[in-house]
Amino acid sequence: MALFHNIRDAWLLLEDGTIYTGSSFGAAGTTIGEVVFTTSMTGYQETLTDPSYYGQIVTQTFPLIGNYGVNDEDSEAPNPALKGYIVREWCENPSNFRCKENLDTFLKEHNVIGLYDIDTRALTRKLRESGTMNGMITTQDPTGNVPELLEQIRAYRIVDAVKNVSVTAPEFFEAEGEPQYHVALLDYGYKHNIRRGLVKRGCSVTVVPYNTTAQEIAAMGVDGIMLSNGPGDPAQNVEAIANLKEMMQLKIPIFGICLGHQLLALANGAKREKLHYGHRGGNQPVTDIDHGRTLVTTQNHGYAIINESIDPSVGRVSHTNANDRTCEGVKYLKAPAFTVQFHPEAYGGPRDTAYLFDEFLDMMKKYREEK
Repeated sequence: MALFHNIRDAWLLLEDGTIYTGSSFGAAGTTIGEVVFTTSMTGYQETLTDPSYYGQIVTQTFPLIGNYGVNDEDSEAPNPALKGYIVREWCENPSNFRCKENLDTFLKEHNVIGLYDIDTRALTRKLRESGTMNGMITTQDPTGNVPELLEQIRAYRIVDAVKNVSVTAPEFFEAEGEPQYHVALLDYGYKHNIRRGLVKRGCSVTVVPYNTTAQEIAAMGVDGIMLSNGPGDPAQNVEAIANLKEMMQLKIPIFGICLGHQLLALANGAKREKLHYGHRGGNQPVTDIDHGRTLVTTQNHGYAIINESIDPSVGRVSHTNANDRTCEGVKYLKAPAFTVQFHPEAYGGPRDTAYLFDEFLDMMKKYREEK
């Protein structure tokens, strides 16, 4: 952190009235969001640019962030969607051959308000015990106006999250090498590594808006449909859920990740629940029931599908979280479709689950042969 520069005070005010005093980095000002934490030790640039964090203030539990800087390659989207960023300490002089700038400069460029030099362990314990809550980061002393600020904080809601992070028109990306398949990627707030994972496996990818209909997908003549990750409460996406009900009838192979997993489950009659503080980090253990092994996965979600709500005639749970037994995957019985709650494309963390992309390619190969 900047030990010899002019240090500006900053504060975090939580909706329960708790105040943490620290220092400001990144942009100055005031921001309100849902305060969450992630346990990832690396991949902070991916975290900062992950659209799934739309409307949230993200706390890093790892104590030193920014030691390898920021580069031109690791972003998951062109601009951060989060509302604020909290770390214990940031590295002013990063060292890495790909480094282009430090974390403070990156946050300033994208107008992200940051807070450092607070006890992130104490904040994480509070969120674990009390659950996710709204909060405000500000560079203006809030102590003289707490009641009015608490009203603003408690009134905050994340709305139209998917609409605000999705593309508005189709975007085409050519496969690496000889094109093998054409995939429609429904953009609910997709991470670019999903697209990269498909492209490097010989798939041309057309990224389409979140509200693309089944009829529009069918007219594209694609070999597969990828449902991306994204932010917010899955149940709010009524239009997308209705479209997915019809897409299941097309019998085109479907692979869903994170929010895409949740939306397809809701489209098939399942129910969701809000987790106490969510799963966010690169070390979440998941049991793969079919293969009888445990995977180390990267995750970022605050909601989960209720296992018992999945109609056994429609689908079955294929993966469960080894910590709390929540649903981490579903395989569908009446259509060539499967989904997972975790991120198999997340290369800021483990790569245990990249094989799922290959399973999707096998489904598309079979679909192509049977057409």
